[in-house]
Amino acid sequence: MTTPATVRQDPSQGLVLKACIFATGLAGVVAEYVMATLASYLIGDAVLQWTLTVSLMLFAMGVGSRLSRFIRGAILDAFVTVELLLSVVCATSATLAYFLSGWTTNLAPIIYGISVTIGLLIGIEIPLATRLNQVFDELRVNISSVLEYDYYGALLGGVLFAFVALPFLGLTYTPIALGAINLVVAGLLFARHRQVFAWRRVLSVSFAGASLFLIALAVLAEPIVLFGEQRKYRDQVIYQEQTRYQRIVMTRFRDHHWLYLDGHTQFSSYDEERYHEPLVHPAMLASAARRHILILGGGDGMALREVLRHPEVMDVTLVDIDAAMTTLGRTHEVLVDLNQDAFADPRVSVENQDGYAYLRDADNMYWDVIVVDLPDPRTIDLARLYGLELYRLAHRRLSPGGVVVTQATSPFFTRRAFLSVSATMEAAGLMTASYHNHVPTMGEWGWVLGMRGRDGTVPRDDWLSQRLAALSFESLGTRFLNRDAMVSMLHFGKGFDDEVEVSDEINFAIFYYYRDGDWDVY
Repeated sequence: MTTPATVRQDPSQGLVLKACIFATGLAGVVAEYVMATLASYLIGDAVLQWTLTVSLMLFAMGVGSRLSRFIRGAILDAFVTVELLLSVVCATSATLAYFLSGWTTNLAPIIYGISVTIGLLIGIEIPLATRLNQVFDELRVNISSVLEYDYYGALLGGVLFAFVALPFLGLTYTPIALGAINLVVAGLLFARHRQVFAWRRVLSVSFAGASLFLIALAVLAEPIVLFGEQRKYRDQVIYQEQTRYQRIVMTRFRDHHWLYLDGHTQFSSYDEERYHEPLVHPAMLASAARRHILILGGGDGMALREVLRHPEVMDVTLVDIDAAMTTLGRTHEVLVDLNQDAFADPRVSVENQDGYAYLRDADNMYWDVIVVDLPDPRTIDLARLYGLELYRLAHRRLSPGGVVVTQATSPFFTRRAFLSVSATMEAAGLMTASYHNHVPTMGEWGWVLGMRGRDGTVPRDDWLSQRLAALSFESLGTRFLNRDAMVSMLHFGKGFDDEVEVSDEINFAIFYYYRDGDWDVY
């Protein structure tokens, strides 16, 4: 039977154990971040999922710590066994979740269950490490020493997760690398103290099995994830990538392609002009000038393509936080064909950063038109890009008579969210006009356009709508949009006079309106 005393060989053994504690601290915090990020991507609502997942894991760690008191003998064996279990559970977490996502949309029990399991094992791991370390340090030093190395490892783990693991390995391979760390920790201790293990044969077989499993998983993870991905979509998946910010999937059916971000439709080549032309051209033609253009989002290049139809354009700055998305728009043959190689135009510059931060820090920069082509406000992070603060920044950065336009979700499925965009723009001092169009692959969709006045006069309430109705699009070579279409898009039926709240960073009204929409009937 192995007890803490049996691990005493020489003082270097204490350093080995502390190195293992450092590594397990690193792996533990990365495991928390992986599960929280996975929950955010697959379930949605990043703030809620991070809160629930991390809280569940911490609670499970407490339960695991309590359970560790019942391990009375073979402590080194138990510690190594926990590390082996952690290596397998952590490594399979993301691959399993992505695979099962093809069979069920209710992934919460799966992700939370894996999170609790990992938390329990980490909770058992730390007290066992403390009991092993008591051979080398007196009680006063022992507890502080174990926690010190564990927390140091956690700091490095957080840095590596944010700047190395997630950007370069993604959510599929980061957990496998995490499992490998736990396996190496277990292997190091097993190799240094092999003769004192009570379960030598069982552990030897377990090490061989776990090693082969991780190697096989590393080879097969991408095909497994792709298989699960394919189950989620009716059409053939031709591209999929997990970036630091989102999951990008492209599918194909016959001659048409669809782009999905985090499982949500962004466009279909079947009818994308019914979205992108109304997004861009009314704003471009209504603006007093069309020389300097800013696009927030739109990394696929479709809105950029429409902007470049206007010969007066001198420069376009496209700001998209995800470099992977703009790279895809610039290089993937499907997107290059659809956006007509818009990124190659010498007038175009790309900035990969947060759109809100870009506007905030854009000192002495002004644009004639600002096009906001971002995902729906389905998370708090996205909701702030539809808030009062952003529209005030946009108002400040518009030239006199300039226009900002945003996609504003569905006026049919999320009417109050749609109305909140208009109310928020007006609160920012912009004259507004709302319009909508039916996009067959997306449903009824809406946009809100806001204009910065050129003088102190206050036009009549319908002045901007009347100006849009009088626009001519004939010289632009549009596939869908013309004057008749614009006139029809400006009219709404009954039920669009609700009192709604302005959305800002104190009250993210649009997020709650969007969350409570009628998406389940679509």
